[in-house]
Amino acid sequence: MTSTTTLRVATVIQPGEFEAHRHWYPKALNATIHPMINFFLNLEQERIIARYCHLHPTVGSEKLREILNYKSKYFIWGGADLLNVTSAGGKRQMVVIENNSCPSGQKSMPLMDDNQEQGSYRMMIERTFKPYLKNLRLKVKGGLAVLYDKNPMEVSGYAEVIADVMNEPVYYVPFYQNDADPPVEFRDGVMYVRIEDGTFVPIRAAFRYVTQKPWNRLPLHSKTRILNPTIACLAGGRNKMVAAKAYDIFNAELQEAGLKINTPETIWDVSKNEVPLWVKKMGGHAVVKVPYSNAGQGVYTIVNQEELDRFMEMEFDYDLFIVQSLIGNFNWTSTTATGKLYHVGTVPNQKNHSFVADIRMMVSSTEKGIRPLCTYARRAEKPLVDHIESGVDSWKMLGTNLSFKNPDGSWGSDTTRLVLMDRRDFNKLGIGLDDLIEAYIQTVLSMVAIDKMAKTLVNKNGKFRMKLFKSLNDDEGLIDEIKLD
Repeated sequence: MTSTTTLRVATVIQPGEFEAHRHWYPKALNATIHPMINFFLNLEQERIIARYCHLHPTVGSEKLREILNYKSKYFIWGGADLLNVTSAGGKRQMVVIENNSCPSGQKSMPLMDDNQEQGSYRMMIERTFKPYLKNLRLKVKGGLAVLYDKNPMEVSGYAEVIADVMNEPVYYVPFYQNDADPPVEFRDGVMYVRIEDGTFVPIRAAFRYVTQKPWNRLPLHSKTRILNPTIACLAGGRNKMVAAKAYDIFNAELQEAGLKINTPETIWDVSKNEVPLWVKKMGGHAVVKVPYSNAGQGVYTIVNQEELDRFMEMEFDYDLFIVQSLIGNFNWTSTTATGKLYHVGTVPNQKNHSFVADIRMMVSSTEKGIRPLCTYARRAEKPLVDHIESGVDSWKMLGTNLSFKNPDGSWGSDTTRLVLMDRRDFNKLGIGLDDLIEAYIQTVLSMVAIDKMAKTLVNKNGKFRMKLFKSLNDDEGLIDEIKLD
């Protein structure tokens, strides 16, 4: 992606530069939001609690209210990927695959109000970013920056909206992990960014969309306030290993209130040579993940011996993996202690084909609790089949992520598989209002679990507890990448 001969600098964005066509996919730009999605996004918290507790009578309403009103300290803004699954007995549920810090989604979201052309970009900045800065009583004098390493269509939209909301110029800064001379540096804990004349200027606060190993560039201890801070990534926002442990710990706390983060069965701290044993235990079907990758990278679906052999032949930068039960078709899905789960899938098309689809639910911490921002869905490339044949590429049936990496290191997106929450696409998902509420609550639960883990990993003096982190995630390859100061 980067070249040592290219000196990258910040672009200065002034108030009044927002142009909607630059920040939405063409198919989303003129889409009309589905009435049910609009209704859900405007649903008051008390009505959500009343409805959810009515359908889940064992859930304590006070505990649910407490969680929905939780004030995040580190994991301020997240987006969970959820699968709509069912059991052989017909029990449907939303299962959390992961919750991402710095998630994408705005460029896929139809406007809730045609008269508000900045859409939920502005909602995010007004109700989350602006209060975050106000509440922190910033001590560093300097400008505002937006950092990114992918997704410029969406990130530049945030930069232009921040300039409007804060009424000041914003530095829009590329920050790639292999840049030999990056335009971002830290001096005594303060972030500086390079501008066009080659000089560096101080930054008091930054909005971050740095997704690829952010801990190797952004220090854990920073006087410049960063949303989301790096600790949110290590605590689970970009670390599936610690996220799985955070969910497990929080589920123990939630049990008495009848709540639970739904996840696939997860085995953590798995060395590569142990992977075949766990795949066998799960009936020959499993998902193996590099815990620190994202955007669909480092995820391996295994449904036969050929796919397992291909995985075992690969080389990796890290020592530890997680193995999760695979959710497939009823005839080929992982066997776990709690039984089999399989995909509900999309409503059959005219060829009677159903596709695996996941739902991205983006939420952010506000002064009125954690609220939904936007949502969209993605489907797999190939339809879900009843029986696995030899030589099948299971990822094409099960993988839903739209991002792909080009040979030069840049990123692209397969928008043909994007499912909008508009009048045309939404009905294909076969979900209703209660499914959306379930997805939202699962997203909030997983976000709170990760934020609580982040709090645990920081001592009373605000320093990262490396010894504790190593006890949770003792992977030398990862530890060596972490930038403390």
